Amino acid sequence: MLLASCANPDNDKISVSMQTGNNWPVYGGNKAGNRYSPLTQINRNNVNNLKIVWEYNSAGPEDSNVNRFGSLGQMECQPIVVDGVLYGTTPGLDLFALNATTGKQLWKFKIPREREKFNNNRGVMYWQNANDKRILYTAGSYLYAVNALTGQSISDFGKDGKVDLHEGLSIGFDVSNLSVTATSPGIVYKNVLVLGCSVTEAGDSAPGYVRGFDIISGKLLWTFHTIPLPGEFGYDTWPENAYKKFGGTNNWSGMALDEKRGVVYFGTGSPSSDFYGGDREGENLFANCIIALDAATGKMKWYYQTVHHDLWDRDISCPPNLVTINHNGKKTDVVVQATKDGLVYVLDRDSGTSVFPVEERSVPADNHLPGESPWPTQKFPLKPLPFSNQQFTDSDITNISPEAHDYVKQLIKGYAYGTNFIPPDTSGILLFGYSGGAEWGGNAIDPDGILYQNANHDLWLLQMISSAEMEKKITAASSGHDLYAINCSTCHGLDRKGSSEFPSLLNIDKQLSGQQIDNVLKEGRGRMPSFSQLSKSQRDKIINFLFGNKSGNIKETAPDEGGADETAARKILPYYPPYVAKTWRIVTDQNGYSAVKPPWGTLSAIDLNTGEYLWNIPLGEYPELTKKGIQATGTTNYGGPIVTASGLVFIAATMDQKIRAFDKKTGKVVWEHSLPFGGFATPVTYEVNGRQYIAIACGGGRGGKTGSLYVAFALP
Repeated sequence: MLLASCANPDNDKISVSMQTGNNWPVYGGNKAGNRYSPLTQINRNNVNNLKIVWEYNSAGPEDSNVNRFGSLGQMECQPIVVDGVLYGTTPGLDLFALNATTGKQLWKFKIPREREKFNNNRGVMYWQNANDKRILYTAGSYLYAVNALTGQSISDFGKDGKVDLHEGLSIGFDVSNLSVTATSPGIVYKNVLVLGCSVTEAGDSAPGYVRGFDIISGKLLWTFHTIPLPGEFGYDTWPENAYKKFGGTNNWSGMALDEKRGVVYFGTGSPSSDFYGGDREGENLFANCIIALDAATGKMKWYYQTVHHDLWDRDISCPPNLVTINHNGKKTDVVVQATKDGLVYVLDRDSGTSVFPVEERSVPADNHLPGESPWPTQKFPLKPLPFSNQQFTDSDITNISPEAHDYVKQLIKGYAYGTNFIPPDTSGILLFGYSGGAEWGGNAIDPDGILYQNANHDLWLLQMISSAEMEKKITAASSGHDLYAINCSTCHGLDRKGSSEFPSLLNIDKQLSGQQIDNVLKEGRGRMPSFSQLSKSQRDKIINFLFGNKSGNIKETAPDEGGADETAARKILPYYPPYVAKTWRIVTDQNGYSAVKPPWGTLSAIDLNTGEYLWNIPLGEYPELTKKGIQATGTTNYGGPIVTASGLVFIAATMDQKIRAFDKKTGKVVWEHSLPFGGFATPVTYEVNGRQYIAIACGGGRGGKTGSLYVAFALP
């Protein structure tokens, strides 16, 4: 029988099972989030002997169709390991437990397939009180509590074992029909689960409030309003009653916890909708902030805004981590936050002040969209220097061949570029900072205060269009092809092939039914907004186009909604922006390689004690370019590193589908191994019965083949 009491006299202490070493008990390794392991069995001298010792295919029949599209065909889960049991999630967001030495399944918890609404899942949470051991995790719009020993739902948690993630968000407007999920796990403090959420980034976005839930009952304990209510601090940094209109400003990337201080640290995203802020004049607190909250009450300790009045989707895209550095001869507890635009903030953990100098500089504030009021200054940290590109110039155009150089030079004519803070407009701007800098995979920090950070260096094109003009185009569109080009090609491409950011829609009829696609179009999914402004007949035309139906007969679509037209559908949105993105894509050469000079992906080691770089190297390769003598390009990468006491940094993440180990002192590759599918997740390491393992989720995707394997390595 499960215990129902919260009493635990030892709850203030960290139990052995929750320490990183034999176990990897928390997303990020420990609650400080520094992805560091004290294990030393695998070291520089023997890492070349690593072999695959088990593989686990996490998919079941229920994963074959709906979840391939629902989760973009990839797994981002960093599993946890507690007392010889590995817990992770499938592409379809079911939860499983494995024997961590053999990969044998112990149990699987399957979520109900009530609605075709799914999200990426990056990890799960573990909590125990004596014999009450729980896994808490999110799937779709629910937070589930599962018995860690049996895989059975804990029925007295929330309602029938789950809590609706919409709870507590309908303050300014009704969010019950809006997309609310949670891609990254929250963090556990005593009996409080602190949780962020993932919402869309358009006018149909719910507010991204951070909440605390009782782990025993599932009851909502507190809510921190990231868009302040009347009378709350920060309310005057928005127009009046902004909380009744705008969403976003959410923590979707994860958290860190100082257990001794009882303080949780996290970053927030931009306000919705992306790229236009004319209706939300002001700094817009607490968007784009590093925030410290009392974990028990949700009361704010301090905040630090990294981007004022964000117009560029500069979400804080990875969890912070906690470390103690020796700065100017003094030991200082700091919170370290890397950003999507390639900056590193090192802040005093108690005050939120920067350890290193940060300048507030003027940025362009003219040539903006009508009604817009760009903030005139932005932050520029002087140390550490940025780890990814900050401004695009002609000298940055790719040099891998004369043909590629000339192609890109011609392609970018007419677009504005230079600083990363050019206000978006209808003519188009070129800038860095969408796919990283830092991404959700995060980074690793060892006890010496050395930060290991992977990065992307892609150039993006952003071009806006007025909603009125977009609406005219939609109304005038008579075919599914035209409607697809207007609404979908921005992300998935006119050729429907997708990219490293967005999935291919080729042969989508073999993966999803018309009903399933219709649900995704109506409700949105993760970064994809709802297209509820489209009428049923318009959605049908898009689906027919995707299915290649010459007859016009739609397959399995939803029933008619009563003939609602575009205007009526639009009224259900809490906010309908006057400008939206027309084009938002990575700029490439004629062969699909990055438009800028290599390296396109890197891994850096930064000494946080001094703010200086120790090394910076390309991460990954394109074998076909290497064969041509074009080496050291690096690749776009998704997933993060871990670091061990034996001096190794492990990371997969690259498009060449390899996992590598680097000497943490030199950045030299000391081992690499091909994975069965791309490893776009962060690995873990743990020890059972005296044997150390490295494990990673291999789900592929990002334009490559997809799978559903977890793979573990160990020494013979």
